[in-house]
Amino acid sequence: MEMALEDFNSNYKGNQSLFLLVKNSSNKLPLQAALQAALAAMDLINKQGAEVILGLQTWEETSLVAEIGSQKHIPFLSFSDLIPSWAKENWPFLVAAFPNQYAQAKAIASMVQSYEWHQVTVIYEDMDSSASKVISDLSHALKQGGIETILVAIPPLDVVSLSKEIGRLKRDPCRVFVVHLSFPMALHLFEKAKMMNMMRKGYVWISTTSFSNLVHSINASTISSLMQGIIGVRSYLLTNDSKFHDFCVRFRKRFSLEHPEESNHEPGFYAMQAYNAVQIVAQAMGGKKGGGSILLEKILDGNFDGLTGKVHLINQGVAPANTFQIINMIGRSYRELGFWVDRLGFSETVDSHGDFSNSMKDLGQVFWPGAPIHTPRGWDLPTNGKPLRFGVPARSIFNKYVNIRHDPDKNQTSITGLAIELFETIVEQLPFQLTYDLLPFNGTYDDLVKQIYLKNFDGVVGDVGIIATRYQYVEFTQPYTEPGLVMIVPLRSKTGNKTWLFLRPFTKAMCPESNWKLAMAILQHIPLFSCILTIQGLEPTVTNIESLQSSNAKVGHTQASFIKSYLVNFLRFSPTNMKNYTSAADIANDLRDRVIAAVFFEVPAAKLFLSMYCKGFTMAGPTYKVGGYGFVFPKGSPLLPLVTEALLNVSESGKLRELEQSMLASQNCTQVDLEDDISSLSPSSFWALFLLTGSMSTVALLIYVSYGKPHRTIGPNLLVEKVNWITMWAVMLRSWSSNSRLIKLFSAKEISSNVGSAPKATESLN
Repeated sequence: MEMALEDFNSNYKGNQSLFLLVKNSSNKLPLQAALQAALAAMDLINKQGAEVILGLQTWEETSLVAEIGSQKHIPFLSFSDLIPSWAKENWPFLVAAFPNQYAQAKAIASMVQSYEWHQVTVIYEDMDSSASKVISDLSHALKQGGIETILVAIPPLDVVSLSKEIGRLKRDPCRVFVVHLSFPMALHLFEKAKMMNMMRKGYVWISTTSFSNLVHSINASTISSLMQGIIGVRSYLLTNDSKFHDFCVRFRKRFSLEHPEESNHEPGFYAMQAYNAVQIVAQAMGGKKGGGSILLEKILDGNFDGLTGKVHLINQGVAPANTFQIINMIGRSYRELGFWVDRLGFSETVDSHGDFSNSMKDLGQVFWPGAPIHTPRGWDLPTNGKPLRFGVPARSIFNKYVNIRHDPDKNQTSITGLAIELFETIVEQLPFQLTYDLLPFNGTYDDLVKQIYLKNFDGVVGDVGIIATRYQYVEFTQPYTEPGLVMIVPLRSKTGNKTWLFLRPFTKAMCPESNWKLAMAILQHIPLFSCILTIQGLEPTVTNIESLQSSNAKVGHTQASFIKSYLVNFLRFSPTNMKNYTSAADIANDLRDRVIAAVFFEVPAAKLFLSMYCKGFTMAGPTYKVGGYGFVFPKGSPLLPLVTEALLNVSESGKLRELEQSMLASQNCTQVDLEDDISSLSPSSFWALFLLTGSMSTVALLIYVSYGKPHRTIGPNLLVEKVNWITMWAVMLRSWSSNSRLIKLFSAKEISSNVGSAPKATESLN
């Protein structure tokens, strides 16, 4: 700042000189430092006649002095690079002299995404609202990239709390840390991490500008002993201007004379921004006199010369930073990996010829902590010695996927089933040993899923449906079953009433012209009637949900699943027309008794139900593409991609299909033989025939009694009748063998309910 003012006074042609009045408001405690800053500002304004206030990096100091400046109409150029936008509206005389660094949140999120890390721990100093703004932006940027964020707040300058948190974080599986701490606290953090062996292979440390902008001031021995492999996001300044190089030469010379004990004499980001801020004020105050609102207007509307070119102020401040430099601590210093530019990505240069990429991997090899060759995976198994806790649903309506049995005598619980066996197979394929416990949970599936969000479980193993509403709490593997929601309804015979079924084989062509042809027709009727009974079709009682809704029919669903909410919210069923079940047997009985017209299952459960009750029910209507069973993990869990990969390997190897077939084959059908019941006949099936033949016989008897002769003599007519009967029986015996062939013919062709072509078949056989 002194150099900037000296440069202005030496080059200014007028008779006016500007003076720099310095007041130190530093204090270890933020609130006390803010009060001292406010008192210093009042002293500078009231007693020493200061026309502009410059400085102050913390938000507490900035907010108090901004209030004083606005009341006194004194412009205040703050050196804080994290001023929220609303502050400028509240304090019109507040000017942000440093570009805000909020865009670094996007840069860090892009770095994490580049290496496909799914979980990040953010360690920050809970000291002011500016820190909260940075953390909020960082959390939002990471969330947009599908990355879970664990926030760890440290009280300001509380080294004891910092040590405790570091010890706790070492026991957690996450190994990617973003550090947003003040420079002294960050040094304590890395020192403690080194002591606890957390700067070794497998760890990732990323520092924000609050630390990275000052790494040039750290001595080489500290970097080489404590900070190897740290990645830093640093503010970027254009450095190819001759004025900038001249400033650097003069700064090194002056700094080495005033501070010979320091080994690093390079000007940092804050030194260059402070120089620019003083130049802005000096150029605004030069020439025409005027303070207060006039001076503020000149500052805001001016076009000033800075170390790196022209400086423009927009919305009461320097334009926000949109370019950041990525550095990597290595050896006794650091190396520049490249740059990140908002909306463009990563590049080794920032000129017009820069080749930008969305992945930081394109910047080249990074020197990670512990000097590994490969990129850290970002997580490790917990080091607290405790097995992972996986919840298991205890209210599954079918025990083929999850079967929980408790032996009260031995006080032991066994958990088996396809889901359990599949998970065990997956764990065997993981590249490390995973220890875990399976814990039954007697609640709804939604409540079970939320237990992961509440940190009560590390995951869920079982027949848990994959639905969108659950993704706000957890993430799922790929489904290991067929997805879909289907409707199951009872079957019924297509023939309906069997009373007149015996007439189905007859057509007009079969009407007899004589007695012996009548006998032939009767003989042909027998195999045709048998075919009809054998191959008659079945059909669902309901074919679509519209008919259910229009008739206000009751439908069923399993009690603990998501199906009820889906039926109400998406398929628009009335809750009053719905019934929940906890037993497959109750569902089957109510379907048979027409208590409910249909029941809705996920496809895997529907297959189990139909294998258990193999006759009498069927799937009907469309398949709604929801669900599918999957294993559940916390958002950003490092285990999720590994378990998903192992699941795909098991599926592709055919092992999953073997498990499913074995499960379905072990299910015994408990349904009565509905087809036999439908195809069988009882006396009630022929009541119409009995009534018809009885009536005709009665009429014939009455006619015979009334008009017939009591005695008949043997004559030529009687002899002819006997010959006719003998001939008829001969023909009947001859055609008997062809009847069996006719039955086979009809069975092979699966005659439908319309048998109008039967007479033609008969004629061809004859």
